[in-house]
Amino acid sequence: MNRVITISREFGSGGRELGMRLSEKLEIPFYDKELISLTAQETNLSETEFLSYYESIPVTEQSLEPTIYTSFSPLYEVPISDQVFLAQSRVIKSLAEQGPCIIVGRCADRVLEDSINLFVCAGIEYRIERITSLNKDLDLEIIENKIRETDRKRKDYYQYYTGCEWGKAQNYHLCLDSGLAGIEACYQAVLSYLAYCN
Repeated sequence: MNRVITISREFGSGGRELGMRLSEKLEIPFYDKELISLTAQETNLSETEFLSYYESIPVTEQSLEPTIYTSFSPLYEVPISDQVFLAQSRVIKSLAEQGPCIIVGRCADRVLEDSINLFVCAGIEYRIERITSLNKDLDLEIIENKIRETDRKRKDYYQYYTGCEWGKAQNYHLCLDSGLAGIEACYQAVLSYLAYCN
């Protein structure tokens, strides 16, 4: 494998697990939450501060008062969430320059130009069942709300920073429904696909 693999995923669909298994099989580095600490270092923010801006889009308040714009107006300041995205993009490009790896989320499929881009999805029932099996103490309604909220945030973030539609098949090389086939079948399908990508 001589290219970066990016994995975009619906919450609870198993994209992280798929990425970890591929990383182990292909013997290449895996980056998901590790990107948080790497980007926090890049921005000189603590991880706690970084997380408050992570995967969020800037919100601006419009005033009805007429504004006089100067070169020092807040209009020209780059929001911290944008700075975080740019720093994260630099980290992703730097990791890709070091060699093949797997990167989960973070709009990496649009940040990089020559990556192999996967999207993992599944029906809501499967995702609720999967998360419940990993966290037996959680309430089903709480799980469903968390799934829907996380997917909405990912979709908005992706569209804001890339101008592309999150989850649309044309934006990826391979789309996989883990609810239909399971993680193992998705894993085998990706390996078969990758065999023809070099």
